[in-house]
Amino acid sequence: MGNMMNNDDGQMFQKNMMTSFVQIATLVILVSYCLTIVGPFVGLAIWGVVMAVAMYPVHVRLSSLLGGREKLAVTLIILTGLAVVLIPGWGMTKSAITSLMDLSTDLKSGGIQIPPPAEKVANWPLIGERLYSFWAGAASNIEGTLNEFQPQLKELGVWLARKIGSTAIGMLEIAASVIIAGVSMLYASSGYALSSSVAKKISPNRGQHLTDISIATIRSVTNGVIGVAVIQAVLAGIGFFAMGVPHAGILTAIVLITSIIQLPAVLIIAPIVVWVFSIAEPVPATIFAVYMVFAALSDNVLKPMLLGRGVDLPAIIVLFGAIGGMIAYGIIGLFLGAVLLGLGYTIISDWLQASDDAVGTEPASDH
Repeated sequence: MGNMMNNDDGQMFQKNMMTSFVQIATLVILVSYCLTIVGPFVGLAIWGVVMAVAMYPVHVRLSSLLGGREKLAVTLIILTGLAVVLIPGWGMTKSAITSLMDLSTDLKSGGIQIPPPAEKVANWPLIGERLYSFWAGAASNIEGTLNEFQPQLKELGVWLARKIGSTAIGMLEIAASVIIAGVSMLYASSGYALSSSVAKKISPNRGQHLTDISIATIRSVTNGVIGVAVIQAVLAGIGFFAMGVPHAGILTAIVLITSIIQLPAVLIIAPIVVWVFSIAEPVPATIFAVYMVFAALSDNVLKPMLLGRGVDLPAIIVLFGAIGGMIAYGIIGLFLGAVLLGLGYTIISDWLQASDDAVGTEPASDH
């Protein structure tokens, strides 16, 4: 009798195990196929959600001004976002293509003329004589100078063409993300509830807190990284245009990109300051240099003020997360890295606090 019961239990266990295996295998296969199908859209969806979280306060204020008409507010935000992305993007791409074509034509026709260097360039410390010699040679024989660097120039041309193409595609992707962000803002309440529900599965007691931290971190990075980069680029652009620096618009865009990816803007600004000293009078060149130093270092003042503001996390955690995420995942990693590191920091802090509380409540030993 006992053997029969053991056999029945064993058969039931095997049946349950096989049933569970089939169910789990089916779920894994289904999820893998779903991920493959939605894979091309994951980046756009993430960007859309990030933009929606960052712009939602604007949506709320605009909806209030429009008498609660949320759809109209979203439409205005989408149209404004598309205009901000596509108009400058198209102008920059068209300008870059035209500049490359004109440069190629001038190189073939010998129409490029480089002005000779000023005599004071030779007196610059360390690099003056070498720079003066190279500059003078290029001014007198531009064709011979270019021939020396022909392989490098060819590689540079191919690289620029690829970057122009990828930039154009990136602009279209950002435009699509703006539309996704606008639609997402219409369902902000249900999206917040879903996020909180998922977070509560991870941490039943702190799930909603984790959701709030994620939202606050995204907005903190928007202000502390993107916002500071825009301010720094505007300051630099004012200096470029005021001094009449050639291609000031493109240089301003480069400063913006450099600041967003957390590289020092001085890498772009310093060579321009040196060039201005070589062509301008000492007084305006000095004023320009002082102003540009202020613009280059402005992020050191603005970032501590804006980064981490409104979020219950140390600013250094947000900054390290943004930089590390950007290195690992590109621009979107600025947000993903800060959010993930912030969540990890919060979960570990809660765990340590709970452990300390548990130790503190243990009864004292008699010994």
